[in-house]
Amino acid sequence: MPSVVKINVLTVPAEQREALEKRFAARAGLVESADGFEWFELLRPVEGTDNYLVYTRWRSEEDFRAWMEGSMKQAHQGGGEGGEQRRPAATGSEVWTFEVRQQAAPAAPPASTETPD
Repeated sequence: MPSVVKINVLTVPAEQREALEKRFAARAGLVESADGFEWFELLRPVEGTDNYLVYTRWRSEEDFRAWMEGSMKQAHQGGGEGGEQRRPAATGSEVWTFEVRQQAAPAAPPASTETPD
C-alpha cells in the first residue's frame, strides 16, 4: 500500500507569518508520535504567494484520519494562554491528498577503496 501525503495549503498574510511559524515550532513533537506518521515539513513561500504548505506523509489514509480525530483535534480545540482562543494565523486553508507512486533518496557515497596506512 503506498504512503499518503497530505498538504495543507494555508493562506497566511505577511503580518501573521511569524505567529504561524512560532505556533508550529511550539507544536514540535505532537504529530511525530502518531501511529503511521512518516514525515512533516512546513514550507514557507519565497515569492509570489501567501500560501504556506504543511506537508505530512502517512502510512495510510486511516492513520491520517485517526490522528485528525484524535490528538490533532484536541490540540486545535485548546485555547491560548489563560484558556483564551487565539486568532488564527491563516485566513484560508485547503487540503490536498496524494498517494506516493515513486520516490528517491540520495545515493550512498561510494565506498572508499583506500586502505589506511
